[in-house]
Amino acid sequence: MAENIQAPIAKIIPKQLVKHKDTRIDNYFWLNERENPEVIAYLNQENDYYNAKTAHTKQFQTELFEEMKARIKEDDQSVPYFYNGYFYLTRYEKGQDYPIYTRKKGSLAAPEEILFNCNELAKGQSYFQLGGISISPNNKYASFGVDTKGRRIYTIQIKNLETGEILSDKIENVTGGSVWANDNATIFYTQQDKVTLRADKVFRHKLGTDANSDVLVFDEKDDTFNVYVSKEKSRKYIVIGSGSTLTSEYRILNADQPEGEFKVFQSRVRGLEYSISHYGDSFYVITNKDKATNFKLMKTPENATQKENWKDLIPHRKDVLLEGIEIFKNYLVVEERSNGLNHIRIMPWSGKGDYYLPFDNETYSAYTTTNVDFDTDILRYGYQSMATPSSVIDFNMATKTKEVLKEQQVLGGKFDKNNYIEERVWATATDGTKVPISMVYHKSVKKDGKNPLLLYAYGSYGNTMEPYFSSTRLTLLDRGFVYAIAHIRGGEDLGRQWYEDGKLLKKKNTFTDFIDCSKYVIQEKYTSPQHLYAEGGSAGGLLMGAVVNMAPELYHGVIAQVPFVDVVTTMLDDSIPLTTGEYDEWGNPNEKKYYEYMLSYSPYDNVKKQQYPNLFVSTGLHDSQVQYWEPAKWVAKMRTMKDDDAVLYLVTNMDAGHGGASGRFESLKELAREFSFLLDLEKIKK
Repeated sequence: MAENIQAPIAKIIPKQLVKHKDTRIDNYFWLNERENPEVIAYLNQENDYYNAKTAHTKQFQTELFEEMKARIKEDDQSVPYFYNGYFYLTRYEKGQDYPIYTRKKGSLAAPEEILFNCNELAKGQSYFQLGGISISPNNKYASFGVDTKGRRIYTIQIKNLETGEILSDKIENVTGGSVWANDNATIFYTQQDKVTLRADKVFRHKLGTDANSDVLVFDEKDDTFNVYVSKEKSRKYIVIGSGSTLTSEYRILNADQPEGEFKVFQSRVRGLEYSISHYGDSFYVITNKDKATNFKLMKTPENATQKENWKDLIPHRKDVLLEGIEIFKNYLVVEERSNGLNHIRIMPWSGKGDYYLPFDNETYSAYTTTNVDFDTDILRYGYQSMATPSSVIDFNMATKTKEVLKEQQVLGGKFDKNNYIEERVWATATDGTKVPISMVYHKSVKKDGKNPLLLYAYGSYGNTMEPYFSSTRLTLLDRGFVYAIAHIRGGEDLGRQWYEDGKLLKKKNTFTDFIDCSKYVIQEKYTSPQHLYAEGGSAGGLLMGAVVNMAPELYHGVIAQVPFVDVVTTMLDDSIPLTTGEYDEWGNPNEKKYYEYMLSYSPYDNVKKQQYPNLFVSTGLHDSQVQYWEPAKWVAKMRTMKDDDAVLYLVTNMDAGHGGASGRFESLKELAREFSFLLDLEKIKK
């Protein structure tokens, strides 16, 4: 019987970790030996344990998978966009896991050219990701990157689109992205450090030459910075971007002169963030210069780019976060956020008739999408809400008319957005701060405290969690679940200060905000502790680890995906990917004050003898961002410490990395596992 199956117990090998005269004993440090057969055996035992304990849900998981898959239009395709003489689109075929990238010359009625059929390329691979497709200016070549491990380490190759031949050029251990100079014979790309996977070098490659002879054009020595290379929308400049959490720096090169020297746009100044867009004879600069916490827009001549030449175009506003711009021949389009919601502002260069696009509810997300052309009055943007499937819309900025090019189809004939209620409510945090929560639920739900509610959050890196639509989420909503997103501090949902108040020595605000949002949905009778579930991944998995230590009594079950839970040990190990670039987010534990603060909330270090909620923990053996051993150690420690009979599962994908499985339907199987965990706890089977 499943009840009698014993959970795996990892062996204990104490290791002393000493820092700042403080000694920690890590009994499971040995689990970080990826090549150790005992480690692999332990992870497989955990997988076997999960499979045995949940054998009764296997048929249900299959049903959930089929239900979610049935809502997805299998033979779907993207909205075409026009670039440099061709319409580009991505399509899927029925029963196929991967996309097919195509183009048509001049007209949508022209014959289709298949650039890449990823279903063919993925054959024989347990993981496959194509990325960084870049087309040469003469439309003859495509450079592209392939990752077959899930560790985000790509190999760049080049395809002759006229003959279909893959050229002999092969560039390994790179980020996958590349950009073409205007000579159609030179590409620039970024290489990663082999150990930390930090993107640190930019190379120039000449078509038809051996990658070993590629020229290093930039080497980022500061290990808190990452680099990337891009091309301006104007096609005039190749740009090398170099950035850390708080500081940015750019170098520019005329794309007609690929062998020239890159020129520093504005040298790095700690705390100065900026981004650049070229148009005409000027650059437009979004920056926090002059204490512009929420950013402002400035302009500078292309031949005088140092910050003393920058002039204000849109000044800083205390209550409006400036998120991005799109430049057109006749219009400047500005993406802003105020009171937690997106706004798209249309500003004619003539200075007359500035206006905002109208949006009509409080749980929506609106964003500009693919706008590759300057000389057009058409703005392409996306719109969705928690009950409204995503749409791609072309908006004529001159006539103020719009055309919905595509609305995501939800197949099955049962979906009607009028059957769901969307709300934005505000919880009061411990320190009096109001924290927004976006939620959606079926209109049949009553506020009687008996509804299952899944509360999701992330809360790090200034990443805003948009209220988005999900067809897979209907599987929960149609079974009586309330779904809610807590817009906690640490994200940028309410402006830059919202982020500042949830990082470094204020990180605990992220955790207490989530707990206070949990108390709010219980108090308002949306749910109760017997029916409240929490979910978060990566840094959101850290959030899950922290809240189950701090307030386990509030939750019946918790899903922690690839959780970052061994904060102190990881942040002290600068050989791990991402660590050094994260000091501005979490602090550098080589400094005592950050060490002590991190230690006070690090989930792994704070596991204690207490009752924990039911837990479903997932990871990937090849994850490059949160190493598999963090969740493995965390689960191993909890198994020996927790004082309850709640379930605790660790599921390791032995083939994939941080993003999980690569096929579009394989990821639904992972979701079906998570949903069956929730629904099984709720005893919901229908």
